[in-house]
Amino acid sequence: MKTEQVTSAQNPKIKHLLLLQEKSRARREQGLFVVEGRRELEHCLEAGFTVRTVFVCPEVAGEDSFASLGMTKDISSGTTFTCQSEEAGGRRKNLAGDPLVIEIPEALYRKVAYRESTEGIIAEVECRNIGLEDLDLPENPLVVVLEAVEKPGNLGAVLRSADAARADAVIVCDPLTDLWNPNLIRASLGGIFTVPTVAASSEETIAWLKAHGIRILTAQLQDSSWYYNVDMTVGTALVMGTESTGLTQIWRDAADAHIRIPMLGHLDSLNVSVSTAILLFEAVRQRNA
Repeated sequence: MKTEQVTSAQNPKIKHLLLLQEKSRARREQGLFVVEGRRELEHCLEAGFTVRTVFVCPEVAGEDSFASLGMTKDISSGTTFTCQSEEAGGRRKNLAGDPLVIEIPEALYRKVAYRESTEGIIAEVECRNIGLEDLDLPENPLVVVLEAVEKPGNLGAVLRSADAARADAVIVCDPLTDLWNPNLIRASLGGIFTVPTVAASSEETIAWLKAHGIRILTAQLQDSSWYYNVDMTVGTALVMGTESTGLTQIWRDAADAHIRIPMLGHLDSLNVSVSTAILLFEAVRQRNA
């Protein structure tokens, strides 16, 4: 395993890391994205992603964080870190392989890290984009569809709910943020790696859902039924629009049913991630009844 020590923010590798964090174009052109935090990186590895570079800060990380990723610090041998191979149920659990490991001091880590509580580990990882045709769904799948989602934090929160409800996929239609945005990965707590997530156009997604016999339930205020009165035990796609404009007409026309959540106060909408969670767990309730 290749190891280095870097202490300056002017180092090209540090500048490269910051570029990937800040620019979607750089992520797209280089096919790399950034994962910050031990828990998020563990989920990333379990999903089979390939890590190119790992930045570690021993003062922040501690031995427990290293051990959970199969890393061992060995100063006596002249090697800063080594990684042990481990498989669990066919899923890789650690950093086995040949990533470059760069040790950085705490002061530099504080400059490149978004959060203080990320266990002193940041990684550059190879992108792996999948399409609708790659989704392997069970019988009567539960799918979340988000149209034109703009805020990475909202998408990340939806992914956390999708993971909690064991949704089979999240499809992001006509996205206004890339799926490898660091804010999205942080907000999802690694849910982007635990729930199959696909970007596609609305037209492609509608055709795919209909071809697979998945009912399209659109969340909207007009012409709609209470969500708990609609059958979600069959193959179901819960389709959510933006908080500002809702769903476009193409989805309203394609829907098999329109559903809504009762609003008993003075405001007319919930955050899209909250609304999605309510609908997901109604599906869970019906399927476990």
